[in-house]
Amino acid sequence: MVSTKHTLVALVEDKPGVLNRMVSLFRRRNFNIESIAVGSSEMSNFSRITFVVDGSPTMVEQVRKQLMGKVVEVVKVTDITDKNIVIRELALIKIKAPSSARSEIIQIVDIFHAEIVDVTQEYLTIEITGPEDKIESLLDLLKPFGIKELARTGRIAMTCGTLVDEE
Repeated sequence: MVSTKHTLVALVEDKPGVLNRMVSLFRRRNFNIESIAVGSSEMSNFSRITFVVDGSPTMVEQVRKQLMGKVVEVVKVTDITDKNIVIRELALIKIKAPSSARSEIIQIVDIFHAEIVDVTQEYLTIEITGPEDKIESLLDLLKPFGIKELARTGRIAMTCGTLVDEE
């Protein structure tokens, strides 16, 4: 079977240990979670978790059903991979920025509509938000300057137009 990256979105109750139980279920099924992002949802006392996993559609569907059936606090899990979705990620990138290279770095940052959020004698810290390929492209252009530190949120995603629950 063909493996592909799947984006799963889960609505869960805000209770201790929920994320651990969900991740353990993935681990027991030998799934590697490529990215995970957790945050508040539009409903109080509920969080939205976005997982990116690699696997066949059948295996991913089995894990989705098991999350719903075995983790009590899980309200809903939807595979939105094949839906019309908006995907974003946030990255903070600290790069070496000698004065001789700063103007070139600033031009690159401007082209990507990124922001410089911290400046020191030696380094610039850049914030970029967007699709993963946009972040990868910026990283490729900044690598020659020397990336000192990188922090990425992982994918967050939402369906376009209608709510996941309305489908």
